[in-house]
Amino acid sequence: MNDLKDKVVLVTGAARRVGAAIARRLHAGGANVLIHHRGAEKDAAALEAELNAVRKDSTRRIKADLLAHSAPELLVRTAIERFGRLDVLVNNASSFFPTGLGEIEDKGWEELMGANVKAPLLLSQAAAPELRKTRGSIVNIVDIHADRPLKGYIVYTIAKAGLAALTRSLAMELAPEVRVNGVSPGAIAWPEDGQFPPEVRSHIIEDTLLKRLGEFDDIARAVQYLAIDAPYVTGQIIAVDGGRSINI
Repeated sequence: MNDLKDKVVLVTGAARRVGAAIARRLHAGGANVLIHHRGAEKDAAALEAELNAVRKDSTRRIKADLLAHSAPELLVRTAIERFGRLDVLVNNASSFFPTGLGEIEDKGWEELMGANVKAPLLLSQAAAPELRKTRGSIVNIVDIHADRPLKGYIVYTIAKAGLAALTRSLAMELAPEVRVNGVSPGAIAWPEDGQFPPEVRSHIIEDTLLKRLGEFDDIARAVQYLAIDAPYVTGQIIAVDGGRSINI
């Protein structure tokens, strides 16, 4: 963890859940963290205060719609102006909702593809010059359903498959200075909008070899490994899913 001291990390969608766990873990190792959020102002402010209480002036929050034209440059510029450098970009922000065949419309397509593919691409592009200077890394939060489609979620599945391809493509484009990898979560936590009824949740857990849900910090630990502790790993996507991806 000493390798994180004085490094600067930008985490998108960092105010809550997995993103907040990633921010906390990397900050605990010594990193300065830029917390991006789109609308979770209260949660972002609370996390910022929590981390700054641990280490003064080590964290800043920033609100931005990642699909806005100016957002990628704004986030990178803010990291540089506030902390002087950028070492790690974690593309965690995502949209997730069902789109059944026959019900797909432009709005849903644009939101899912935008959040899961376009925004990570453009933010990585904006961050690339700074990451090259620091020989930094990018970690994308993918999904096991990028390889194993989730019925009823066709556009989301396509989008995450695109993010997996983007991860490998960026690893080639940015080598040798910048490493690019991904983490594919399985059943880590249920969506808060009740998308999966109890019987579906039970089936998912039964398909998971470890027979339980994972925790947000399971993803954060994998991100830490790929971002800092894996200097000879690039272009790889690690499934953190309790074994579900080999059992469905």
